[in-house]
Amino acid sequence: MQPTAHYTRGLIENQCRLKYVNFETHFNHIYHETLGFSREHLVVRRGKPFRLTLMFDGRSWNPQTEILGLRIWLGNFSQWFPVQAAKQPSNPESWSAKIHPGDLHGQSLLVHICSPVRSSVGAYGLEVTIETAGNRRSYAVGTLVVLCNPWLEEDPVYLPAEEQREEYVRSDYGLVYMGSNLNPSGRPWSFGQYEPGVLEACLKLLQVSPQHLSDVNQDYILRADPVYLCRVICAMVNCNDDQGILAGKWHGSYQGGVNPTEWSCSSDILQSWALSDCSPVRYGQCWVFAAVLCTVMRALGVPSRVVTVFNAAHDTDGSLNIEEYYTSRGQKLSLSKDSVWNFHVWTECWMRRLDLGPEFDGWQVVDPTPQEKSAGVFCCGPCPVGAIRRRHLTARFDAPFVYASVDANIVRRVVSHGRVVGTAVDTESVGSFICTKSVDSDAAENLTPAYKSLQKWRQAGQPRDSLPSNKMLCNNSATHRRAFDDGHRGRQGNGPNMLTTKGYKSAYYSSPGPAADASGGLEVSLTLDGVPSMVDSIAMCVVVRNGSTSPRLLVQHLNAQLKKFNGVAQDCFWETQQEVQIMPGEVLKLRHRIPPSAYQSFLADDDIVNVAAVIKDLATKHRVLATQEFSLSSPQISMEIEGGSSIQMNKEHTAHVSFTNTFGKTLSGATLTVEGSGLFHGKHEARVVLLPPGKTMQKNISITAYSPGTKLLMATFSHSGCQATVSRSFHKISVSAGCL
Repeated sequence: MQPTAHYTRGLIENQCRLKYVNFETHFNHIYHETLGFSREHLVVRRGKPFRLTLMFDGRSWNPQTEILGLRIWLGNFSQWFPVQAAKQPSNPESWSAKIHPGDLHGQSLLVHICSPVRSSVGAYGLEVTIETAGNRRSYAVGTLVVLCNPWLEEDPVYLPAEEQREEYVRSDYGLVYMGSNLNPSGRPWSFGQYEPGVLEACLKLLQVSPQHLSDVNQDYILRADPVYLCRVICAMVNCNDDQGILAGKWHGSYQGGVNPTEWSCSSDILQSWALSDCSPVRYGQCWVFAAVLCTVMRALGVPSRVVTVFNAAHDTDGSLNIEEYYTSRGQKLSLSKDSVWNFHVWTECWMRRLDLGPEFDGWQVVDPTPQEKSAGVFCCGPCPVGAIRRRHLTARFDAPFVYASVDANIVRRVVSHGRVVGTAVDTESVGSFICTKSVDSDAAENLTPAYKSLQKWRQAGQPRDSLPSNKMLCNNSATHRRAFDDGHRGRQGNGPNMLTTKGYKSAYYSSPGPAADASGGLEVSLTLDGVPSMVDSIAMCVVVRNGSTSPRLLVQHLNAQLKKFNGVAQDCFWETQQEVQIMPGEVLKLRHRIPPSAYQSFLADDDIVNVAAVIKDLATKHRVLATQEFSLSSPQISMEIEGGSSIQMNKEHTAHVSFTNTFGKTLSGATLTVEGSGLFHGKHEARVVLLPPGKTMQKNISITAYSPGTKLLMATFSHSGCQATVSRSFHKISVSAGCL
């Protein structure tokens, strides 16, 4: 890089002058694990030396008569430090520069520079100074970007295992788990931190944050702390109260933006935000917010991963009880401010919590989806996962909200003519499965034990006094202790008029009213036969057991309705009812099938189905409720790359994409759409007027990858007989740089 010089005092003609600075970017980027981040800047990790080569004009530098120094600055903060011999001691808390023996070669000098391990993240200016007695010449030589260093033990984000650093820092590919806990599916996601302009967008995000705009100096100081970085970036991923990246939308039309289900790459979103002068990208939902946050944190050097909580509670009043309402015919109603999302996605970031103590080191929940405010801002975390496991609810930040997300109770109420006629308490479903992509594998890693260490006691149904002492429930609210105790007693059979539903391992009982049936209760469960598929009937079985000594006349109501993953109930699309008699001790198995014709015209590949069975005792008027929620697997789209899925950058390859109609009927207006960020620009489509059963439509596409890393080829299928995308598939492609 050609330096820009300015002078102070006089100028001596024979003074050493700087001609050129070689930032040694290729060597430094390999040495600092930052290769591919930027073509514009030198990118280094804090606390680790990097090197520059200084080229002088006229004559070489004379260490006997000239002082060679460097000045580094970030905003209004700057530090000058001399270039010293390697044997000179240096302060690890300050910038330093060394010359090793043999580094001075005529008119070139190799300088080794090291930043403090607690340097602030950002783009620094760099200046070279050459000073003699009474004269000083300064050269502005450019900028360099300093990131956190998970390879350095002294850094708070240090991650010891190399395979974890590969997965949670370097990897630009991941899986986002979606669907339901009965049949979760992993959707591939390209984090894209090495795509052009992404690192610059991440740095711009810091520069336009409210924290920076309100107090520049304070912001630059605090950027050394990963806890601070997490909170700033978390708030900036959503645009609710700042110039953030994404606008969220959970229902209605997505006109004027992109349906959240269409995103598969963070870099597209970050590049769009940066190029639009910080206008919010439309639209995002939880997995999009979390994946973009993961990209930014990995780019800044903080180990991060995307985590899915199945059956995640949104507890607005802090009661740790989520109320759900059903009609007496089993239709779910949207009456509560609280909700249970079939899945909710957030991010975990790895760091030492110097503000809390070593027992809270490790993975921290950071949730950028705008749900509730934290200290007046739409962000959540970083909250230690260890604090949730130990129920240490006073730990910073937002521990009560995170705890409720994974461990609240669900109180389901059946209502008829304005009054509650049945209640079901479910203490197990919330947070039933928490997972992330495994290290170096596309399998799901079960994280549930990391959040719920007392789960084994709950599942075993141990007596309350066999649980750990209240010291393990330290800093718990009285509300939670009551909820925990009441829920546990319910499983011991002490609840009023308890009717147990084995399918949920929960206590079901009727509300106060007529006298309970003293001879016993009903046990009801609702199960599915296999994994439901979009091309087949949905088969299910309602099992009813009469534990009393008297015969009972019952009415079964069964209802199926569409439901958004975030808890919003939609219209019913199928229902049935029948009257049955059950003898004392008898077990009835009532089997039902929902034909594809009942749902195929509107059910998309990412929709959730809620099925509820309400069993009414005609004599006592008591109702018993059993529910199941699930997603349907969709037909696969075949994708194949000629020569295999490992390709070289800038070389042309052909992709074959095809869809076979397995629906058993002719589909009209069939459309096959293919796109691939980093592989080609735009979208490719194939259309046919009619696609008969068993017939295949195909699209061949030429791809030429223009950046290295893991890329995703995404294909969707739709037809005019359905309102939404019917099938969505992904294919992972590994792109190498090849010979440079």
